[in-house]
Amino acid sequence: MVYTTELALDGRGRGCREITAGLAAAVHASGIDSGLCTAFIRHTSASLMLCENADSEVLRDLERFMARLVPDGDALFRHAAEGPDDMPAHVRSVLTHTDVTVPVRAGQLALGTWQGVYLWEHRLQPLRRVIDVTVIGE
Repeated sequence: MVYTTELALDGRGRGCREITAGLAAAVHASGIDSGLCTAFIRHTSASLMLCENADSEVLRDLERFMARLVPDGDALFRHAAEGPDDMPAHVRSVLTHTDVTVPVRAGQLALGTWQGVYLWEHRLQPLRRVIDVTVIGE
């Protein structure tokens, strides 16, 4: 059996936003007991990640690290059609992931105790993001 849906999220600007509950709702709606839940973001300046969900400082540390690695307005970049964060957002997306897959067991996401799934927005301005969710199994 295959179930598909999408999560549409109004943007908040740069940073992480947990989407675990949205994925769990898709798994529940699918009626699938055992299988896989895959999420794919349809954008080139945001990404998805599996990360610790217990200490929000982890997310802030990741953002600080990425800002050091790929700073906004870097003179190296020529593509700046939408501002100084445009090309850095694309690089950040390429360095991370545009998809995540989580096992489904007993009709639930089989995440570890401290794991959550996040949309990581790399642009400064709020943008609407769409995530395709596919649950496959039986």
